[in-house]
Amino acid sequence: MVPRTAARSARPSRRPAAPAPERLLTGERGRMTVGIVTAVLLLAFEAMAVATAMPVAVRELDGLPLYAWAFSAFSTTSLVGMVTAGEVCDRRGPRAPLLVGVLTFAAGLVLAGAATAMPVFVLGRAVQGLGAGLVIVALYVVVARAYPASLRPRVFSAMSSAWVLPSIVGPALAGWLAESLTWRLVFLAVLPFVGLALACVLPGLGALEGPAEGAVPRRGRKRLALLAAVGAALVQYAGGHLVLSSALVAAAGVALLVPSLPRLLPPGTLRAARGLPATILMRGVLSGAFVGAESFVPLMLVQERGLSATAAGLCLTGSALGWAAGSWFQGRPATRVPRPRLVQGGCGLLALGIGLVALTLLDAVPTAVAVLAWTVAGLGMGLAMASVSVLTLELSPPADQGASSAALQVSDAVGAIALVGLAGALFAGLHAAPGQDADAFALIYAAMLAVAVVGTLLAPRVRPRAHAAPAGGRHA
Repeated sequence: MVPRTAARSARPSRRPAAPAPERLLTGERGRMTVGIVTAVLLLAFEAMAVATAMPVAVRELDGLPLYAWAFSAFSTTSLVGMVTAGEVCDRRGPRAPLLVGVLTFAAGLVLAGAATAMPVFVLGRAVQGLGAGLVIVALYVVVARAYPASLRPRVFSAMSSAWVLPSIVGPALAGWLAESLTWRLVFLAVLPFVGLALACVLPGLGALEGPAEGAVPRRGRKRLALLAAVGAALVQYAGGHLVLSSALVAAAGVALLVPSLPRLLPPGTLRAARGLPATILMRGVLSGAFVGAESFVPLMLVQERGLSATAAGLCLTGSALGWAAGSWFQGRPATRVPRPRLVQGGCGLLALGIGLVALTLLDAVPTAVAVLAWTVAGLGMGLAMASVSVLTLELSPPADQGASSAALQVSDAVGAIALVGLAGALFAGLHAAPGQDADAFALIYAAMLAVAVVGTLLAPRVRPRAHAAPAGGRHA
């Protein structure tokens, strides 16, 4: 029998010290985080503000026939930028795509802000889109290489939160600048933030340079990206112009997308294969259902329920706040909910929000329900979208993190373009007159609700099979 005193002496005198917690906002990593958030803030403000300033700019430039192209040009070139950045990041590292992307975006701001003719303005928007595509994919690779897995949820939470302020003040500030001073400041006034973002991010990028282990060249992807981008732009255009020729335009767009899009995504994405493919697909499902419904929420409240544009805009503010709250929750170190459940729960909340918004078409339902509904939808998006981003990096080997990040953004963009195009086609086909379009709005919300429900059912497939290696396979 061991003597009691000996047993006591055998016990360790103190417990081993707990490892120091990872810090997000200290030292070099803190500067990197500030730079990432500033870059996202830059893109977010421009995205939220440009739609407000566009009518004034188009009127001054006498460019109404090219109005839609100012948006299509941005989305088209951004797809090319995303794929290019993914390829370069895997082969060389994120420094060059991020630096070139930020400077390209700034050049686009200057072109658009100084334009004296509408074609030059559209060119500026195209240059902005190319830069934005390069930047967003490069930022994802920076997160993958510069931050441990335990901090990535918090980084994505910070990136989501960077959209809150632009969502709240961006449209109002852009409207005031455009009407009281000049619309050109909407583009030119954000240039100082470019320097701040670069000053914070660039010093820390040197350590992230070099090809990822096992990276291999992927030839022909830029051509595929261009084909997919043109196809998506044609589908987007056809969705807003419901005439006989639009069917031919849409068919041409689909003909370009069918052979190119699958080769820009991990194999099995379009059939929701388990693991990374289903994760990439969920990004497009979430983005498409949310944007497709949100595009018609303010219009519905103004036309069918008689709200002012300002009051209807409260829905967008609510969704931004809900999104930030959901993203914050998934990024908390104390959160123990598995990522697949966060994705599924978020998609379910999105479906609930769309269904509640549809109910506000009834006069008996208070319009305040729409604000609550879209806040719930934003909460779901914050939970699911950030979790999808985290899962994408977790399921991708280092050699494929650039390509996977690009595929994630391509899925996001194409999903939004396709379902906004569908919503636009439904509205154009059923449009009667302001105040008499309840059937059109109801059908749009029903379609987006169906997509969200399908996403909720597919969400568990983001979990890879047991014992499967975290790899996305080679993108063709």
